[in-house]
Amino acid sequence: MVTVHDVARAAGVSISTVSRALTAPERVAAATRDRVTRAAAELGYRPNVAASGLRMGRTHAVGLLVPDLENPYFASVTKSVQARARAEGYEVFVADSDEDPDVEPELIGALAARTDGLLVASPRSGEAELRTALVGLTAVLANRELPAVAAEPRSGSGSGGAAEGEGAAQEIPFVSVDDADGVAQIVGHLHALGHRSVGVAAGPASSWSGARRVAGLVDAAARWDLDLVRLGTFQPYFAGGTQAADHAVASGVTAVVAFNDLMALGILSRLRQRGVDVPGQMSVVGFDDVQLATLVSPALTTVHAPLARLGRRAVDLLLARLRGGTPASVQLPVELTIRGSSGPAPAGTVN
Repeated sequence: MVTVHDVARAAGVSISTVSRALTAPERVAAATRDRVTRAAAELGYRPNVAASGLRMGRTHAVGLLVPDLENPYFASVTKSVQARARAEGYEVFVADSDEDPDVEPELIGALAARTDGLLVASPRSGEAELRTALVGLTAVLANRELPAVAAEPRSGSGSGGAAEGEGAAQEIPFVSVDDADGVAQIVGHLHALGHRSVGVAAGPASSWSGARRVAGLVDAAARWDLDLVRLGTFQPYFAGGTQAADHAVASGVTAVVAFNDLMALGILSRLRQRGVDVPGQMSVVGFDDVQLATLVSPALTTVHAPLARLGRRAVDLLLARLRGGTPASVQLPVELTIRGSSGPAPAGTVN
């Protein structure tokens, strides 16, 4: 195996000069730097990134906190984060909070101790709790936003950065999707199909994106003069959807909008069990467009959220911060994907 000693001999310089030329090239004369890099390339030398990272106080790793790796939404985000980070020379440590916001501060601290910066997907934690957990850390939010506030000083420093100064504006960059536009597209679609009474199967009351989607549905329903029936809040899983389906049937609505695709799939399954034709008697619409949405019959009408792009952009923002930049937050557009689970309102229900 080629070592730094071999490169030093080939370039006619000391080992320390080789190290500086490869890790801090601005500290080495251009001619010397070129001689070292040429020798390293000819010999096929690959520096030990982990060891040099420890010497420089950098790990060349990032942390990713997600609430549920079994959820296809976060599995897709995780996969894209890992691919993008590794392409940039960074490893990824992943922590799953199992939908428990109480353990998130501990997980954030554990990840921060092992990484240069954090990507945090935290849809359940309160604003104050999440902000406190991230003080002094270099972080980017994924599928979550926090308003900027005046930061309090904190002694010491965390992963990848020091605490903000007193009175400074602390704003954590984020990558999110346009929930409001997504649900507006759903309402417009259902209204065009003749639906006038639509049920909402909301996610957990603590869900950040769930609250945004419900608020967006309320606004859009008012614009379209559509009767919105709140069926209740349910767990964001298949089982939550099976419960919501019974509420939808009892309410008399002709369509139901689910918080996410997993719930929508549960609704479809339960309606089939009860002999309710979809979309003949009731239309069902989800949100996220996970892969499972196309594997059921009828295939699910849902809002396509660009999950792979969300993960990649989050990594880009974090690396920009680690390199000293101040990247702007990003809200990604969404698009309604119409499939077989939505159709015209049943005859006699159109006003």
